[in-house]
Order: sequence, then structure tokens, then C-alpha cells
Amino acid sequence: MTATYELTDLDKLEAEAVHIFREVAATIERPGLLFSGGKDSVVMLHVAAKAFWPAPVPFPVMHVDTGHNFDEVIAFRDRVADQLGVRLVVASVQDDIDAGRVVEDTGPRASRNRLQTVTLLRGIRENQFGAVFGGARRDEEKARAKERVFSFRDEFGAWDPRNQRPELWSLYNGRHRRGENIRVFPLSNWTELDIWNYILRENIALPPLYYAHKRPVIERDGMLLADTRFLQRIEGEAPFEAMVRFRTIGDATCTGCVESTAATAAEVVTEVAAARITERGATRADDRISEAGMEDRKKEGYF
Repeated sequence: MTATYELTDLDKLEAEAVHIFREVAATIERPGLLFSGGKDSVVMLHVAAKAFWPAPVPFPVMHVDTGHNFDEVIAFRDRVADQLGVRLVVASVQDDIDAGRVVEDTGPRASRNRLQTVTLLRGIRENQFGAVFGGARRDEEKARAKERVFSFRDEFGAWDPRNQRPELWSLYNGRHRRGENIRVFPLSNWTELDIWNYILRENIALPPLYYAHKRPVIERDGMLLADTRFLQRIEGEAPFEAMVRFRTIGDATCTGCVESTAATAAEVVTEVAAARITERGATRADDRISEAGMEDRKKEGYF
């Protein structure tokens, strides 16, 4: 009797992502992968390693470093790059500030997050990437829900949501001229719950910030922000200790945490399954600027 094997939903999502990685590697010159050490980029790199195993990952990884990242995430980023033997490229926002290409805001609500666009575009240009993989998912935010898997960007890095290429039957068009590039999102059809179920299944290591731990925080605008050396307090704000974890990780000045006791991947899966607000909607101050905040940034060249 011939044995049969039925693919699970995670198997199908993984197979789709593997196909996307191989399609880009076969058809577009000089791809790169954005890797911040956050959970989505960690899963993306894990799938890429499986896609080309036993050969090494055939492209470098690039981190757009705001200079305001959590120390634990930077240490994790470097460790993973070393373990997988991939070339790590760091594009620094501080370099663009020092060179006068961007001007940093000041004050307790200032963030370098928006400045990342200039640094990202410079990193793509200097490394001559024809395609860049990103870990964005359609369930994260309204503008990202509009994205194709292959997202065409013009010579200025701009995205036009009204002019996107069809992707019928998972056929992708990566054609572009010199100076243009393709942003590729292998995890487009994954949800936050899919990500955590996959982390649990594959036993993927993450920065410890993703699991419940005690740390000093302050409350601002209905969010809990880690009391780090990067955070400038507003008068009257007093830090207090809480048991928290991070659902998403970015610039420490605008990435909030949530109260939680979930200390393992299995416990996080249970917690995420009951959540009714996306991780960006709940814990990213930069996404609260306006209803169209993310879409405006994407039109400027952001992911």
C-alpha cells in the first residue's frame, strides 16, 4: 500500500516561501535579505536556509540599523549571521545623520524610524540589490495588505499601490531596469499565529525579548515602553517594573511591549490565538501617526 502524506497549513506556507526564494535566486541578480533579528526576519532566514540546503544561503543579509536597537537583538543578529555563515551588511542611520543626508528629530517623542527609508535606499543602491526580501505580512497593517508578493519599486524606491503587477497562479514578474528593484515578501500570506506555530514546530531561537521577563517600563499614550537609555522621559513619567514581552521588535523609542506571562513558544501561541489586535497596531507608536501613515512611508521607499 502506498503511503500518503497530507500537507498541513504550515507545510503549504513554507513550500510557498521556498518557491519564492528559489524563483528570485533563479531570475533576479544580486538579491539580499533584510534581517533585523525580529521574529519575522528570523523565520524568513530560517526558511531561506531550508530552501537552499545543503548549500549555504546564496545572498547576503542586510540590517538597517537605527542605532536605537535593543542590545539583546543586536547580539542575537550577529550570532545568527555567524552561525549560518551569511555575510551581514549593516546600513547605519547614524551614518546618514552624520553625513547630513537626514536630520534627526529631537524631544521625548522623537524616533529614527522614518529616517530608515533613506538608509534602506542607500543600502540597496550601494550593494546593487536587484531584489530585497522583507518579512512583512499582509495581516500586519492596512497598507501591507495591499502588497503583492513581488512589489515593484521605481528608481526612487517609490511604491505605487494603484499600479501593481498581477500574480495569477503564483507567477511572478521580477523584470526591472537598472536602478529599479523588487521588494519580495515570502511571508505575505502568513499570520502572526502562523509565525509562532512555525517557531514552535521548528524550535527556532529568538531574542529573549519575545518571551515574558521583568523589566522597567513607562506608560505613554496607552503603551508600555521599555525604559532604555534611548528613551527620553516626559515630565511626570516614572518607570515601574512589569512582567512583559514584545510582540514586535524595532526602534526602542517607539516599540511597545505588552504585559504577559508567556515564557515559552507554546504559551505565546495560546496568547496570540486569543489576541484581537495586530502586533503593530498594539505596540508600534510610529504606526499611530495617521490612518495612512504606513502607506505614505511605503510610497517614499519604506518596506
